[in-house]
Amino acid sequence: MFNNLSDKLDKAFHTLKGHGKITEINVAETLKEVRRALLDADVNFKIAKNFTDTVKAKALGQNVLTTLNPGQLMVKIVKDELTELMGGETVGINLSGTPTIILMSGLQGSGKTTFSGKLANYLKTKKNKQVLLVGCDVYRPAAINQLRVVGEQIGIEVYAEEGNQNPVEISKNAIKHAKATGKNVVIIDTAGRLAVDEAMMAEISNIHKAVNPQETLFVVDSMTGQDAVNTAKAFNDILNFDGVVLTKLDGDTRGGAALSIKTVVNKPIKFVGTGEKMEAIDVFYPNRMAERILGMGDVVSLVERAQEQYDEEEARKIQKKIAKNQFGFDDFLKQIQQIKKMGNMKDLMGMIPGAGKMMKDIDVDDDAFKGIEAIIHSMTPAERSEPLIINAVRKKRIAKGSGTSIQEVNQLLKQFTQMSKMMKMMQGGGGKQMMQMMKGMGK
Repeated sequence: MFNNLSDKLDKAFHTLKGHGKITEINVAETLKEVRRALLDADVNFKIAKNFTDTVKAKALGQNVLTTLNPGQLMVKIVKDELTELMGGETVGINLSGTPTIILMSGLQGSGKTTFSGKLANYLKTKKNKQVLLVGCDVYRPAAINQLRVVGEQIGIEVYAEEGNQNPVEISKNAIKHAKATGKNVVIIDTAGRLAVDEAMMAEISNIHKAVNPQETLFVVDSMTGQDAVNTAKAFNDILNFDGVVLTKLDGDTRGGAALSIKTVVNKPIKFVGTGEKMEAIDVFYPNRMAERILGMGDVVSLVERAQEQYDEEEARKIQKKIAKNQFGFDDFLKQIQQIKKMGNMKDLMGMIPGAGKMMKDIDVDDDAFKGIEAIIHSMTPAERSEPLIINAVRKKRIAKGSGTSIQEVNQLLKQFTQMSKMMKMMQGGGGKQMMQMMKGMGK
């Protein structure tokens, strides 16, 4: 996410972070590089220029040239301005209304249908809402089928009317159905087009007038840059939507849409999509995104994701097993499943300060644990419970059964032993011993 922009901004600040003399000239040169980085990320030229002009005025106003750490202060000013550029404050979703009606809009291919499912799942699991998904794309038969598949996957009812080509009528009937069946949120997935056209805008405008939604969200593919911003403006002129959803942030996102859209349409980014899974939805926090763009990570979001998957009862059981030296591969497997539920691995790594920079040229596969899981599943219950009984003959059988090599089995067993020792030390407060072991592992 934003890797290219992050790299270029890091290079721009390199001079100011060094020990050389900081002057008004090299501050100007740095900001010239910052502007170039923003333009490369497909940010509107006027927005990029206004951004660097504001940063320069604030930097000189705060006497950045005479401070002890001018580079650090400069980065802070840029971070604060990036936060403002993306909206400043987090804006939540409006769930008033009985039922709450949420209208989804956007071009075909923006990820609108998938995100409708993600939002439904989010409201069901995080907000305890009874949700109804409504298929109003009457032109693309696959769209309603896709919505039904998504609904089945997350256990949410999908309302559609076969043969009815009137989306306004379908929307009204869906709301009646929602009231009759006790649903308190209705998410209407509208038709998209390959480009903005008069018929499309008239149709979605008619739906909007007919259902009077509490929330109208514009879904945009974050990889499309400035085109996304132009499309957002066209939709906003017709719908006056309430917020923006950025999808596909797990891809090779340039950043132009995220950095420009608030300025152009003056509407907040409310959610982001960060992967294919139904759980891959995040509330948008401008300050956290600014920190990630500048390579500072996002520890708060990482902790929040971990807490969502944290099972207190399971944790107590694990602690008891560690204390009694009974922590086995079945327990390890459960820990892996919890990590996987937290989301895309590369995205998680990007939340750790400094890790995103180290990982930029490394392709982190979402199936990174696949080999480990295969090895564990090839063990017998006794072997998973007591790894010490795994001898050479057993290793050969495990390697063959998992499609891996004996070396990979040995490596996993070694790492598991080291991890078990560390966990034991952490319980016993053996911080010094653990640090020595970590140094050894680093070597």
